[in-house]
Amino acid sequence: MNRIAAVLLFLFTFPLPLPGEDAVQLKWEELPAIPDALGFAGPFVGVHSIAAADPQASDEVLIIAGGANFPTPVWENEKVWHDRVFVATKDKGTLHWTEAGTLPRPLAYGAAVSTPDGVLCLGGSDSEQTFRDCFLLRYNPRSKQIETIDYPPLPTPFAFGAATIIGSVVYVAGGQSDSALSSAMNQLWSLDLSQKDSPESFQWRSLPDCPGKTRALNLTVSQHNGFENCVYVISGRRQEGDQTEFLKDTWEYSPSTQSWRKRSDAPRSVMAGTAIGYGQSHLFVLGGDDGELFGRADELQDEHPGFIRQALAYHTITDTWTSAGPTPINQVTTIAVTFDDSIVVASGEVRPRVRTPGVYRVTPVTSTHGFGGLNYVVLFGYLIAMVGVGVYFANKNKNTDDYFRGGKKIPWWAAGCSIFATMLSSLTFTGVPSKAFAQDCVYAIGNFMIPVVAVVAVFVALPFFRRIDATSAYEYLEKRFSRRVRMFGSASFALFHLFRMAVVMSLTGLALAVATPLTPSQSVLLMGILSILYCTMGGVEAVIWTDTIQTVVLLGGAVVAIVLLVSGCEGGFGGFVESVTQADKVNVANLHFDATSGRTALWVVIIGAIGQNLSSYTADQAVVQRYMTTETQRLAARSIWTNAVLTIPATILFFGIGVALFAFYQSHPEKLDPTITTDQVFPLFIAREMPIGLAGLIVAGVFAAAQSTVSTSMNSTATAIVTDFLRPQQVCSSEAGYLTAARVLTFLMGVAGTLLGLIFVDPNIKSLFDTFIAVIGLFMGVLGGLFILGALTTRANGSGAMIGALLGASVMFCLWRFTPLSGYLYTATGISTCVVAGYGASLLLPQSKNDLAGLTIHTLNRSVG
Repeated sequence: MNRIAAVLLFLFTFPLPLPGEDAVQLKWEELPAIPDALGFAGPFVGVHSIAAADPQASDEVLIIAGGANFPTPVWENEKVWHDRVFVATKDKGTLHWTEAGTLPRPLAYGAAVSTPDGVLCLGGSDSEQTFRDCFLLRYNPRSKQIETIDYPPLPTPFAFGAATIIGSVVYVAGGQSDSALSSAMNQLWSLDLSQKDSPESFQWRSLPDCPGKTRALNLTVSQHNGFENCVYVISGRRQEGDQTEFLKDTWEYSPSTQSWRKRSDAPRSVMAGTAIGYGQSHLFVLGGDDGELFGRADELQDEHPGFIRQALAYHTITDTWTSAGPTPINQVTTIAVTFDDSIVVASGEVRPRVRTPGVYRVTPVTSTHGFGGLNYVVLFGYLIAMVGVGVYFANKNKNTDDYFRGGKKIPWWAAGCSIFATMLSSLTFTGVPSKAFAQDCVYAIGNFMIPVVAVVAVFVALPFFRRIDATSAYEYLEKRFSRRVRMFGSASFALFHLFRMAVVMSLTGLALAVATPLTPSQSVLLMGILSILYCTMGGVEAVIWTDTIQTVVLLGGAVVAIVLLVSGCEGGFGGFVESVTQADKVNVANLHFDATSGRTALWVVIIGAIGQNLSSYTADQAVVQRYMTTETQRLAARSIWTNAVLTIPATILFFGIGVALFAFYQSHPEKLDPTITTDQVFPLFIAREMPIGLAGLIVAGVFAAAQSTVSTSMNSTATAIVTDFLRPQQVCSSEAGYLTAARVLTFLMGVAGTLLGLIFVDPNIKSLFDTFIAVIGLFMGVLGGLFILGALTTRANGSGAMIGALLGASVMFCLWRFTPLSGYLYTATGISTCVVAGYGASLLLPQSKNDLAGLTIHTLNRSVG
């Protein structure tokens, strides 16, 4: 009976979604129509932000120009081309249309892209010829008129194609060179708008032709594919003699490699349709002509409801198409734009010789899933338990040694789990799977460098710190160099961990917003407040034991997640293997030498990971502090090896989750939510596919893992400030005073980190993994360089070390601000610059007279004095 009850409970609590309940749906809302009863086919459509033109204006305007229609009544089917320009402005959320000028000539069926300077119009045709004109339409809010600015003409006449923009580069694809249907092209041109002040460079470039068939009336749109923003050319029509072929193929162009890649065909032809990128990895096709039934849409609507009027969604990472729900109208030969934070589709053709003046706002809507009472109980029960740990250890702290080092009585295995949780934390649970989901497993090699660096930590760094009985890692810098270098190192560390707290909380809050009813800001506040409570009360001992509990929850939750993911793939384990193999998701090495490529090279990962881990295990107080919490150096070494060993299965697990997420959502593309970021894909699975209760526990584990990082940062920065700044100045008169100061500083650092976390919440971040790596690199490179400079040389002195540190910090800032170099190399570059510049400067300065006994690898066994 007990087994039957358990099975029934599982079935009752496991969410079993009905077919299609998670499918993306688009909400269509009709807006005020264009002030022309007929509407237009083939207009130029775009958005211009008028804030630059008028500092008092903060809005943008929607511009619709040109187009063609048939007069009513139709006289001999004669089409009329127009030159009128209509502008829509917003007033209290309502569109107001005005006529604001004319084009240089009547035009239709060109391409257009929205730029910060205005709407760039490309090519077009009239009743007699096709043009190569390129001009910018810019709205002047003072005169309320359109201004026209000429840009470099296209290489050849162009119409019935499409254009898109990535950054400052405009791309034009497909189309026809004249009015003949057989003149379709497969060219790709680009124009870099950032070169507009340089006449010689500001010209159109010919790029590799699309390898598919020549086409016109194609869709061209840009979107991120997990590695970089790419150009997608979809569908179209190919005319050869009397034969017309309606295409369904999809092609992806990579600007970085200037190469094309074939992608999955659309479910049907969407010739002359309108498409737009949405979110971080979705494309929506909002209308299109399938070549057969478009002209008979009204006739066949009863027989085939929704067949024509059906939007499509394409996901660039999983390369899958799915339905995006019915549309109230099928507008073709027009351009979808992002206006007023929504997708807007205006005018266009609805069937042969019939246009519409209609304007629609389109908003993606996905089904919502309640978090569930049991999940709430598990989540808050777990978080309260973590606070209970802090309360338990609060009365055990009698002095700062207890508060900062746990009285050197922490078991080695708990210290090892704490190092593991501190180094990986919630970013492992959300950032690593999303990175593997979007890309591949290249970064796994970086984690495998941790056991390599552990050798240095055990046999080089650990003896130094245990020998001087350091409470703060930066005590070593004063003994080796000078007090000034110690204060610089300690201040840099405190600043780094302040930002680290903010980054971890804000990015985790964003990721978890999809898994819980909490907003990102509410999640940040919850993490921050609870961390402040148990860390301020319990000190490092509370931090270490909560880290240990969180390690078990993280790894256990990861095992359950990967089992559920693989079993949910179409075809089970075999389908999973086939899916990830075909997509090359288990790739672990990119063998090239480009340090700026989105497909990170193997050498970049290895060098970058070694640099990051060297800095962390030698210069990061949060890690070094754990070296001092065990009773002996031998036990401290065991804690380092424990962390190194745990890293291997954890890496396999979390990268495996990312790969399994890819396979699962490739099998079920309708379950993907276009409104989320890529970093939220695992929380999406947790919230919608995991059994109730278990989902609450795993979400609690992610919260707690973030708190692990935050509480570590709070305690470690308080340790550094008290040990490196207050004690040397004898600010407090008693040990009780320093303990009180430690608690106050822990509280203040927690408050500051939480407030920064609220400020840093940014849903536009493409990858929290990349962001976190960059933050580590910007701060830790110099600190790692100082320790390596001190440990490996006897000639380096305090003044040289400061010169090296300042120059290293400057170089890393410049790399971040002015170059596309991979953030993975920031730390290694900072270390190298600091060591080379510091040693070189020391050679030019008088040699230090400090006693170096026990402070370098050359003098480690020399007795003091």
